[in-house]
Amino acid sequence: MTTPRVAICVVTYNSAPLIADLVGSLERGAAGVDWSLVVADNASADGTLSELERHAPHATVVRNEQNLGYAAGVNAAVRAAGPHDAYLILNADVRLDPGCVLALVETLTPAIGIVVPRLTDAEGARISSLRRAPTVLRAWGDALLGAGRAGRFPRLGEIVSDSKAYETEHSTDWAEGSTQLISSDCWNACGTWDESYFLYSEETEYDLRVRDFGRVVWYQPRATAQHLEGGSADNPRQWSLLVANRVKLFRATHGRASTVGFWCATIIREGSRSLLGKRTSRAALRDLIRPARLRQHRGPQWLADVKLPAPDRS
Repeated sequence: MTTPRVAICVVTYNSAPLIADLVGSLERGAAGVDWSLVVADNASADGTLSELERHAPHATVVRNEQNLGYAAGVNAAVRAAGPHDAYLILNADVRLDPGCVLALVETLTPAIGIVVPRLTDAEGARISSLRRAPTVLRAWGDALLGAGRAGRFPRLGEIVSDSKAYETEHSTDWAEGSTQLISSDCWNACGTWDESYFLYSEETEYDLRVRDFGRVVWYQPRATAQHLEGGSADNPRQWSLLVANRVKLFRATHGRASTVGFWCATIIREGSRSLLGKRTSRAALRDLIRPARLRQHRGPQWLADVKLPAPDRS
């Protein structure tokens, strides 16, 4: 059998403190596969590029002239990688555990287009990284019960919060985008990531599109990695964009009546949390009730201080 060829594709933006540990985890994390590192840098203004030269001198680095967003960065990295058996889309704040990539690759089949690992946070606690497709009922369950409680019931929650679901391998509608292995066959059939999602919901759109193309997103707990996670939950602009893009994605795939129901549930969720003093929800609520803001392109100027990629997608 030939050794599988995997391109590890990373998007960076002012990610200098993360580079050494990321690169340090790759040798053992990708043991057993023929791997190469490709980094798309979104015009970092810190020492990200010098850290890459220091710790990964043989990496292919795509130097984008501006912050193009996460999806565009992923596409640029895959283009630069060229033909491989699979592409591992990896956040800069992920640390691969030994044997992670091989376990992911071994799970791929013609039907399974994407494989995701079991993720833990910086303290070693399991991350609820699996998701169900967004629906109006799940949006209301989240709004009225909270994501964690609603997630225990498949019809009511988008986040899969039942710990038993993380013990065995199985298919999932989608998964958080920090660590996703995509087969080349899947990539060629389903196309590139949608760059209109500057940040947030880009992996949701892609994973659900893969399902529409008759392929499966698969969870493999034998593959493990650590995701340090960032802080969108504490950043009003990031949280507002996360919420707006969820509505945008739902609107793109559903009719007007369903979209209104989803939007109302989101209003209730963010409104109730803003009454509790959450600045992030207050910012999201302001945008939700102003349609022009929802349609506005949120580009690099609007998110000038956002670090990519390290979002908390809960």
